[in-house]
Amino acid sequence: MAPGVRLVQKVSSTRAFAKVAPHVVPVMDRTVHRLTRGKVLLSARMLPGLILTVPGARSGQLRTTPLACMPEKGAEQSWILVGSNFGRSGHPAWTANLLAGPDRAVVNWQGRDIPVRATLLEGEEREEVWRAALKFWPPYATYQARVEREIRIFRLRGRDDAAS
Repeated sequence: MAPGVRLVQKVSSTRAFAKVAPHVVPVMDRTVHRLTRGKVLLSARMLPGLILTVPGARSGQLRTTPLACMPEKGAEQSWILVGSNFGRSGHPAWTANLLAGPDRAVVNWQGRDIPVRATLLEGEEREEVWRAALKFWPPYATYQARVEREIRIFRLRGRDDAAS
């Protein structure tokens, strides 16, 4: 575990962080990512991260969101995204966008754009991934305890039809 991770986990579990972080972290990530031409994602210094681009569910306009992710071991071009919204009450907008256009998403991973297919995980599969996510980032348990909704979990896999 990287130095300071436990401190960051403790801080990120607070309600104050949930109020401030959604307004600060994505803006910093997008700016640095753009300035470094996709080479640096600040939040990825603590957790693996990617940039998700997907059309808006209602507007159809491309929406770009920096997100923490859990790369799946043993699976090339496969990531888990947890729609925790920092433990705030509503689902994050990007989750609705993925539900509306699961085959229209692209991730920027380590400077490469990769077309992906998103699958909302449910049932036993979701529970298995949720347990792994809690080991990966324990504050997810605090986020879930704070909200009445079930946190959405998606698996993103690189599409074979990327050339089409």
